[in-house]
Amino acid sequence: MITLAAEVGSMTSTTLTSAGLAVGIGLLAVEHVKWWRGGTAPAASGGKGKKGGGPVESAGKKRDPMKLVPFWFGIAFGTIAVACPAGLLGTGAGFLRWGGNSVGNLVMDKMTGQTSTAIASASAPRLDGSGALIVTALVITLFLLRKTFAKVLKGKFWWGVWAGTLLAIGTGTFAAIGNFVVPGVNDLGAYLVDGVVHGTLV
Repeated sequence: MITLAAEVGSMTSTTLTSAGLAVGIGLLAVEHVKWWRGGTAPAASGGKGKKGGGPVESAGKKRDPMKLVPFWFGIAFGTIAVACPAGLLGTGAGFLRWGGNSVGNLVMDKMTGQTSTAIASASAPRLDGSGALIVTALVITLFLLRKTFAKVLKGKFWWGVWAGTLLAIGTGTFAAIGNFVVPGVNDLGAYLVDGVVHGTLV
């Protein structure tokens, strides 16, 4: 069972505005619309006979869920960054969140005449020392392999990271992302430490 609201005491401090949330939802929607439309082929025209004069609907290409992996991996990474209490990742997440709030507020003000308000001041559960081990290894791996990833994959990943810093905070439905990712990383780190350092891996 997924808990949609983590305990306030175990959460890092941050702020998200309604405009920032709108940006995060927009990024999420755009990526999934592109994926959905990319899985369909244009309709093919029928024959010229009496019985085949109209267009024939194409069966379309299969929508491959794996194409969403880079984006959702980015969301997970952005969530982890939000959960970092300090350091470059925590600072970077704060900068991306500030950017999302600012861009969203500009659009909201120009389009609706309304000013955004703070809607969340809590984030994903805090990353602990064991989780930090996993994140450090992940950052090193991504840095060393950065040239092996196609440009399009990098783009999807970074859009996902930005979305993750905006969507993974709060105590509502979106908090389920943080409540799943961060404790999972903490538990994996503890599991590996027990096995590699203490020899109790089972």
